Amino acid sequence: MNASATAATALLVMEEERRADVYPPEVMSRLDPLVAWQGPPLTRQQLDADPSVLGEVEVLLTGWGAPVLDATLLGHAPRLRAVLVAAGSVRHLTTPAFWERGMPIVSAAAANAVPVAEFTLAHVLLGLKQVHRVAREVAGSRRYPRDVAVPGAYQSRVGLLGLGHIGRLVAAHLARFDVDVLATDPLATPEAARQAGVRLVGVEELFATCHVVSLHAPLLPETRGTVGAGLLDSLLPGATLINTARGALIDEPEAVRVLRARPDLTAVLDVTHPEPPAHDSPLFDLPNVVLTPHLGGATGAERARLGLLVLDELRRFVQGLPLQHAVDPARAASLA
Repeated sequence: MNASATAATALLVMEEERRADVYPPEVMSRLDPLVAWQGPPLTRQQLDADPSVLGEVEVLLTGWGAPVLDATLLGHAPRLRAVLVAAGSVRHLTTPAFWERGMPIVSAAAANAVPVAEFTLAHVLLGLKQVHRVAREVAGSRRYPRDVAVPGAYQSRVGLLGLGHIGRLVAAHLARFDVDVLATDPLATPEAARQAGVRLVGVEELFATCHVVSLHAPLLPETRGTVGAGLLDSLLPGATLINTARGALIDEPEAVRVLRARPDLTAVLDVTHPEPPAHDSPLFDLPNVVLTPHLGGATGAERARLGLLVLDELRRFVQGLPLQHAVDPARAASLA
C-alpha cells in the first residue's frame, strides 16, 4: 500500500457481517492513502486471540462489533491516539481506563441519525393522518367511513422525547410542515430548543397534548421505564407513539394494558425490550402495535454514510485539524 508521509498506522476491527456495508470498496480506497494498515481487518474475536497486533497502532477504526476499550486492550496499544467508531453509541465501548488516556473517540451518531430521522418523519406524517388506526377500522368493518376525523399535518402537535442528534434532525424535517413541535429533554437549554425550532414542555404536557409522540431519549437508569401507563393513557384519542430509541424506555407490561384498553392508539415500535420480543409476547398479537426490526437504523448501503464520516474524521486527524464528531467525555454518560 502507498501510504503518505502523514499517514497514521491503523487497524480496522469490527464484525465481518456488516464490514462491507460500512466500509465498502469506495470508502476503503479513500482510506488507503491516509493510513499505513497494521494488518488486514479483524473481528473482535480475532483481536482477542492476538492483541499484540495493536502494538504499533495509532488509530483504531471500528464499527458494529467493536472491542471494549478496557485496561487490558489499552495495555497492548501504547501508541493508540484515536478511536473512530462507524456506529452510533460508544457507551458500551468506553471505560474509565479509556477516558484516562485522554484520547478522542469519534462517534458516527450524526450519520446514523439520518435514516432514523427519515423513518421517524414517515411515521409522524402517517400518524397525523392516523393511517394505521383507520386501516384497522376499514379492515374490521369492510367499509370506508365518511369524513374521517384526523389531525393531519396542519396546526397539529408533534412531541419529541429527547433532543439529541436524531431528535434535532426530526425537528428540522418537521420545520417544513405546518405543525407545532414540542420537546422534552432535561439537558436541552432554551437556546438549543430555539435553534431546533421546538418548544420545551414537561413530559406530561408532551403526552397529553400531542397527536404523535416520538421517543429519542438515551437509555439511562433514570429514563428506563419512563413511558408507563399514566403517560400512555393520557394520549389524545387516535394518537400514535413511535419508538426508534431504546425498547426499555417503555414499561412494556403497562403499555400492553393501555394498548389493549385503548384500541384507538397506535404504537410503532422499531425497538423493544427484550429484542426481539419473546415468542409469546402480547406485542405480536395486539392489532394496534406495529413491530419492525430496527428498520429505522442504517441498513445495507445506508451504512456507508457511517464509513464516510469516519473517513472525513480520519482525514482531519492526520492533517492535525479539530475533529468534528469527537464525543465530549463530560457528556458521554448521558448519550444513547
